[in-house]
Amino acid sequence: MFLEDCIIIKNIKISNDKYLIRVKSKESYKHAKAGQFFMLKSNTFLRRPISLHYIDNDILEFYYQVKGEGTEYLSKLKENDTINIQGPLGNGFDTNINNKKILIVAGGMGIAPIKLLIEKLNNSNNSITLIMGGADSSAIKIMDRFDTNNIDLHITTDDGSVGDKCNTVDKTKELLKEKTFDIIYTCGPTVMMKALIKVAKENNILCYASLEERMACGVNACLGCNIEIKDEKSGYTLKKVCHDGPVFNGELLNF
Repeated sequence: MFLEDCIIIKNIKISNDKYLIRVKSKESYKHAKAGQFFMLKSNTFLRRPISLHYIDNDILEFYYQVKGEGTEYLSKLKENDTINIQGPLGNGFDTNINNKKILIVAGGMGIAPIKLLIEKLNNSNNSITLIMGGADSSAIKIMDRFDTNNIDLHITTDDGSVGDKCNTVDKTKELLKEKTFDIIYTCGPTVMMKALIKVAKENNILCYASLEERMACGVNACLGCNIEIKDEKSGYTLKKVCHDGPVFNGELLNF
């Protein structure tokens, strides 16, 4: 984990309340992995936990949504401003995977950690299918910045403004009628991931879920992001999303 002041290269409005900030890193970019996150300093007492979106040489990218005072402050930062970041934090996705058929399912802001994940998995001769879902076309706009040449891409929206008019879980069930997968990676709303974990279990597919929880410290120092994990001896135990996650084996989650 590193604390470093970074120069902002770009802070781009993608759509409505969604932004992409690019910062020049001195050290942490060398150690960051897909699925990890950083704590970004804003004008509030607590830092904002933001998923790592992509690494472009020594440039870190963060895709975020304005949801309160802290992220509103981030959206106002300009090129050449300085921002202090803390990270990388948490346990990310297992990308030491080779020659597997992989399904990635992202809903809404759950697309944030997926761009880097796709790149890492593509480097190991994996076959990748991506289902990206959102409420409408504005939720999908970030996909314009993805390289989708080597993946089987399926877009879904609630209003049908782009892609198929359905949700990601229904699309997953549809694909499973004609394709098989070895692993499912998912990130998005809890209700979506809960349903996907059930589908994965019914089809004997290993599933990894990246969780989003409200965090205070982000560094395993408090109890703000505790969740229940299944345990054979006691029934369940508590784990911290910031330290033990945010990526967990779906079968262990006690939703």
